[in-house]
Amino acid sequence: MHDDISDIRLRLDRMLGSRIRPAVSGATVTLRVSAWATEDPHVPFAEASTQSFVPMATGDAWGTPWSTTWFRFEGEVPEGFGPAELTIDIGFGPGPGFTTEGLVFDAAGTILKALNPLNTHVPLAPVLGDDRTVVVYLEAAANPTILDGFAPTDFGDLETAPVVPQYRFRSAVVAERRQDVVDLATDLEVLSTLADELPAASARRFEIYRGIDRALDVIDYDDIPGSTTRARMVLAPLLGRPAVPSEHRISAIGHAHIDSAWLWPLRETARKVARTVSNVLALAEQEPELVFAFSSAQQHAWLKEHYPALWERLKAAVARGQVVPVGGMWVESDTVMPSGESMARQFLQGKRFFLEEYGIETRDAWLPDSFGYSAALPQIIAKAGNEFFLSQKPSWNRTNHFPHHSFLWEGIDGTRVFAHLPPVDTYVSELSQKELHHAARNYAEKGAGTRSLVPFGWGDGGGGPTREMLARARRIGDLEGSPTVRIEPPLAFFEAARDELIDPAVWFGEIYMEGHRGTLTSQHAMKAGNRRAEALLREAEAWSTTAAVALGREYPYEPLRRLWREALLLQFHDILPGSSIRWVHREAAASYQRLHTELDQLVHAAQAALAGEGSTRIVFNGAASPVDGVEPFGAGPVPDAAAMAEPIALPDGGFLLENAVVAVRLDARGQIVSLVDRTRSRELVPPGRVLNELVIHTDVPALWDAWDIDEPYRRSVRVPEAECASEADTEGVTITRRFGASTIRQRVSLPADSPRVDVALDIDWHEDEKFLRAYFPLLLSATESSAETQFGVVRRPIHENTTWSWAQFEIAAHRFLHLDESGFGVALVNDAIYGHSVDRESSTLGTVTNVGLSLLRAPKNPDPTTDRGTHHFAYGLVVDCSLERAVHEGYLSSSPQTVATGARGIRPLVTVSAPNVVVSALKLAEDGSGDVIVRLYESIGRRSWTDVTPTFSCTAMLPADLLERPIGRALLAEDGGLRVELAPFEVLTLRMTGVEDGYIAAAT
Repeated sequence: MHDDISDIRLRLDRMLGSRIRPAVSGATVTLRVSAWATEDPHVPFAEASTQSFVPMATGDAWGTPWSTTWFRFEGEVPEGFGPAELTIDIGFGPGPGFTTEGLVFDAAGTILKALNPLNTHVPLAPVLGDDRTVVVYLEAAANPTILDGFAPTDFGDLETAPVVPQYRFRSAVVAERRQDVVDLATDLEVLSTLADELPAASARRFEIYRGIDRALDVIDYDDIPGSTTRARMVLAPLLGRPAVPSEHRISAIGHAHIDSAWLWPLRETARKVARTVSNVLALAEQEPELVFAFSSAQQHAWLKEHYPALWERLKAAVARGQVVPVGGMWVESDTVMPSGESMARQFLQGKRFFLEEYGIETRDAWLPDSFGYSAALPQIIAKAGNEFFLSQKPSWNRTNHFPHHSFLWEGIDGTRVFAHLPPVDTYVSELSQKELHHAARNYAEKGAGTRSLVPFGWGDGGGGPTREMLARARRIGDLEGSPTVRIEPPLAFFEAARDELIDPAVWFGEIYMEGHRGTLTSQHAMKAGNRRAEALLREAEAWSTTAAVALGREYPYEPLRRLWREALLLQFHDILPGSSIRWVHREAAASYQRLHTELDQLVHAAQAALAGEGSTRIVFNGAASPVDGVEPFGAGPVPDAAAMAEPIALPDGGFLLENAVVAVRLDARGQIVSLVDRTRSRELVPPGRVLNELVIHTDVPALWDAWDIDEPYRRSVRVPEAECASEADTEGVTITRRFGASTIRQRVSLPADSPRVDVALDIDWHEDEKFLRAYFPLLLSATESSAETQFGVVRRPIHENTTWSWAQFEIAAHRFLHLDESGFGVALVNDAIYGHSVDRESSTLGTVTNVGLSLLRAPKNPDPTTDRGTHHFAYGLVVDCSLERAVHEGYLSSSPQTVATGARGIRPLVTVSAPNVVVSALKLAEDGSGDVIVRLYESIGRRSWTDVTPTFSCTAMLPADLLERPIGRALLAEDGGLRVELAPFEVLTLRMTGVEDGYIAAAT
């Protein structure tokens, strides 16, 4: 035999494909097939099984988009059949998770498992009757394939999808399964793929292929089943060689990442979860070594609600340790756009669910597929009682390779958690040799660490782990030339990986994803709905708590928990980011409307009870911190109405708006050509430039339409022209512009006593592949920006010195973005905008810092109607603004004061003395004890002392974690208050116990 092994490889490929794998199946019995179609996805088995089923033949079309077809398979199995199973192909499309799927029931209605493109078998024994008959039912979902070349598609909504069958039935048989032939095929596959990963001159590689050649020699191709034992004996020594001790160690964990909505609506996700869980449980019964990580408490809750029998089996598997709840979040949410309080509630609701239902507390944050990770997340993870963080998404970076796989991640407050980014670079591994060797080669901590985690199993409804994957795992557990593989719980991996790193690297700040930047802007209705829901949830809790303590009014525990969970679900990482099909976003918009209405009712009911009956006009403050003497969550007489600066017409057709603080001049086209800080006599508009310039860019990303914004967009600039002259009234200037089929109505105004220039936009948007932004070139030299993130700010450099800073050409900010020039600050605040850009340029008068606000996009896939329709934006430029003031103005932009009539004002339930300390939440404890929970955070990065003073009687204040569990000694000053020190950006949760009902005195 010569040294060229390519001929052996060719021989093996042919024999596996044409001889060995076809010999896996022996005798077959074709089953009779009939079907019943329905548009209702929720028909129970008892009802579906009694319908009139119509016979179906091979090649028959079925399944209009999003419909459900129930199949019935019947047949008789002759005596003498060997070990057998049902093999069913209903016409699967390409790839698991993105085609039709089915849930299999026996004749009594018990769920057996699911059918997926790479998991088409059903065990025979559970469905074989004493009379050798077989009856099986299949609930099949005709989910259309959406990502077909990323072309625009009408299939993404039931309202627009063509009513044509999607699939053709192929086959259904009972087939003998020759396990010895399966084992031979697996032996050959594992050894050959191992050899392919070894160095070309490796002695082990040649040894393997020579052994394969000898094994093929002993196979009798006229009797493959009868010769498999001889062939496997030839291969056994090759599979019996143990790995060298220094091999990379893989912790393999069963996984099935299921997007809670994406290319399918929410209603389908519950069914996808049931299918995958049924597969996992069926596999776990046959393979005791399987360990399956199952995240997202919402998905567990769907099983409990819709599939109670399957849920009971799941609970038993959790008790056995074969299914492991992970993550501790309600859903695998976006972590960039939700507020700090929302992220705290993701863990509060998720971890409480797992504790209540399973008695298990998760210790990790499991987020393989979110689009970047906030710099505030380490503190939130730790204060929810977690120690570990896992993600896969940084491997998608387009410019810079993230430098670590196991490391300490440090947040803005200094909290560190142990983080792991699996170097296998996928969360749907097949446990192939190619993947495992990539993980070993890619692992960044070589020499310091020895292990990494590999999540294996088909995701997105693809069915999870398979028996083929477990068969590979058994063979490569300890095999020379291969990384070692051990199937074990995630916690075992995290603890071992953490403990072996003596001096781990530290990554500070956000884990920015270099890609998917467009998700900060796509589907603006999701962003506006989320921001409003967050503000209303905060207010509903605070005013309901005040009414409960002050008046003994019943606190709406259950409604608030339900509403929080609905809002948290909508923060899933393909809903809030705007990267789902039209159906998902259409339903989400309706859900936000319902949320807002119900929360408004809770807020107004509590406020009305607090104010009492009367005719005095009372203003209710939802402020965040005690700026300008305004306390959060107090109410008092309405102050004098804030007058607006009346526009002054100028000879050139423009207008002047001015007060004692600033002067704003607009030209005849409504552009801001001058903005002067009158207290400093400082002009902020560079010569020849304008502020709030609306620009439309061409927006055709190279890869992912709804997800990505590519840097070349900046080279295509078009300015919408004014359709008519600007108009003015006593309170501002209105400008109307048109672009294509879109209309932009813009209003600029200036309060009479404020340094804040306000802009309101009403846009009727009907564009394709366009990107609308507003630009503010400022005569201000700033070297970094401060953008609000959860419980603080993230500071980013404003330069392109490195590829890391260049790649951040689109950045996230919540309610404000602040710039500072040696104590002179400017802030841009907004009501529901997340995408921003900041860059620098030179001018004759010095550095110009240019800020951009991303308003609307128009990608074509997966929703070809993205953002079409009407939108409202409100944002403002605050001059001579401290960071502390920016926090306050940002909260006011999302939680404006509300006015009602009543008999009395209300003192705040709790007051804080430091203006940089924000009251993030005021609520009653989740456990129904009546304890008051107050969450505070230091908002600008300055170590501070603050007095925390309740205006009600309580016996103690207890520091607590985000799950509201006491974590320290009781604190209470003699006067009933408390003085605490907060580190920069520290979050402090206080639990106030021994609360006594009592009327809160009217504010004076």
